[in-house]
Amino acid sequence: MDFPVLDISGRNYLSWILDMEIHLDAMELETTITDGNDASSKDCAKAMIFIRHHLHEDLKSEYLTVKDPLSLWNNLKKMYGHQKAVILPNARYHWLNLRLQDYKFVSEYNSTLFKIVSILKLCGEQITKKDMLEKTFFTFHANNLLLQQQYRELGFGNT
Repeated sequence: MDFPVLDISGRNYLSWILDMEIHLDAMELETTITDGNDASSKDCAKAMIFIRHHLHEDLKSEYLTVKDPLSLWNNLKKMYGHQKAVILPNARYHWLNLRLQDYKFVSEYNSTLFKIVSILKLCGEQITKKDMLEKTFFTFHANNLLLQQQYRELGFGNT
């Protein structure tokens, strides 16, 4: 297994689709899941084998008769494409409520920050390094206001 299978609930759809696109591209099969493709039947078969290999057993059963990778791709998109609408508001909520002072260690804060940023990026949000630094500076405890100002004035992280 190259990466986790697509869960029947679709919770991992966004990361699954990204992994699938990367692997199909590496296998030179990316055209099999694009509209108007002229992929050979051999390439389509390889792509179907690979995609089905990364589906939950119940999804394999549901799409047992689908033999075209583009059709399967589009069917899965119809079924789980709404995941962005479900995940994005939750990620935005966590982004807005993330505060450095809520963590005992900076490494825990950083881990949470990068996890939230990854989800936001998967949903199409543009989060820059500057955004992450501003988020961190803004959430410094009031006792560290001077430190916050010094970091900003020195252009910390602008390189």
